[in-house]
Amino acid sequence: MVASFIVPAKKSSNLKKAILKNMDGGQDIKLMFNPTDISFTRTISWTKNDGNRGTTLLPKISFSSVDPYKFTLKQLLFDTYETKESVMKHIDIIKQGVETIKQQPDSRPPVYKFIWDKEYFLCVMTSLTYTLNMFLSDGTPVRALVDISLQEVDKSMLPGTPASASAGTQRLPDPKVARPG
Repeated sequence: MVASFIVPAKKSSNLKKAILKNMDGGQDIKLMFNPTDISFTRTISWTKNDGNRGTTLLPKISFSSVDPYKFTLKQLLFDTYETKESVMKHIDIIKQGVETIKQQPDSRPPVYKFIWDKEYFLCVMTSLTYTLNMFLSDGTPVRALVDISLQEVDKSMLPGTPASASAGTQRLPDPKVARPG
């Protein structure tokens, strides 16, 4: 009888970490652990015309617009227990996504490129929730769970570029500005 051995598969050292690359020159958000799932949402807007009804008496609807994809990275774990450093060093970088950066001519939060082995979207952060849930005996936070909600932005009309500014003829007039007349 010949003995057979089960050889465990080698762990891949090619594991790619997800990253939110800051497209405005600020710090990138490097995830310590990859997300377990990503929830994507996209909605379509329809306008109903109450006066126009079909044979079933339902109102006529017309296509209005397509909203950008929205996605949430849920339960991202940041843990610095082993190094005994505050996990806030990671949280402070993430918080920059919901704070304005100073640049001319506007102030706005940064645009990110979500990358996980391949590029997914150019996006902006729409909300951030973090929970500190482990502390050292001196009160230093060493673990956090983070939820980040992101919204896709159009590559051709990035915030802060001339293409994203509304055209002068399409802007509403400022009621405080005197007009000739």
